[in-house]
Amino acid sequence: MVESASLPLLNISEAEVEITAIRAQGAGGQNVNKVSSAIHLRFDIPASSLPEDVKERLLALHDSRISKAGVLAIKAQQHRTQEMNRLDAFLRLHELVNSVALPPRIRRPTKPSYASRQRLRTAKSQRSETKALRGRVKE
Repeated sequence: MVESASLPLLNISEAEVEITAIRAQGAGGQNVNKVSSAIHLRFDIPASSLPEDVKERLLALHDSRISKAGVLAIKAQQHRTQEMNRLDAFLRLHELVNSVALPPRIRRPTKPSYASRQRLRTAKSQRSETKALRGRVKE
């Protein structure tokens, strides 16, 4: 489990998000054709108030929910009520934004130590001696 104290949480105001209620897909009873319980959330990444580096990392994600114009579309229809689907859509939006909030760690290449290079050389020489003994016997 990751501690949330070390992660910088970015908050997104509801004014930056466009929410539309739509009819949910899939099986349902008689009520499903009349009630718009699914939520379609649209978030314009370039026009948002997020920091520039977070915007760049979000737009660089290979996610099918992000359009070429930089609009993130999330559809929530798992729950029966509109309020629960709305909450679910916001939670998924926050998870996605906070997943790229921290910049990736830079990989610094390391060199093998002197002792490990020496061990490798001795192991190689022992292996070559063993293989040399496997050849034809010379008289």
